[in-house]
Amino acid sequence: MKTPLSSIILVLFGSFIGSFGAVFLKLGAEHMKGSLARLLNNYWLAVGILLYLLSSVFYMMGVAQGQLTVLYPMVSLGYIWAIIWARLFFKEPFTIAKIGGLLMIIFGVALINFGNA
Repeated sequence: MKTPLSSIILVLFGSFIGSFGAVFLKLGAEHMKGSLARLLNNYWLAVGILLYLLSSVFYMMGVAQGQLTVLYPMVSLGYIWAIIWARLFFKEPFTIAKIGGLLMIIFGVALINFGNA
């Protein structure tokens, strides 16, 4: 069974949305210092959780019609977006190790997708 392009796009879009979920979870974590009441009134955290849930919807729609062994590794491409967002929003540095890790992720996903051809 070949994985349709629509499934790949849905999973990639879900991964992109999930990367924003990580940004909002970090913002929420930064605002959580204190009591449990701060957890319950933490809008950043709520948005992060909602984005992760939304990304799961796109992921489920994608894997319904495609090969799990091809699509699941594509979720890891969200790490690429997460490193970009970390640099833009939190001023975290790019390092050689991070860039090397990202290249390995991209290479690994490409290898798995060659099996889909």
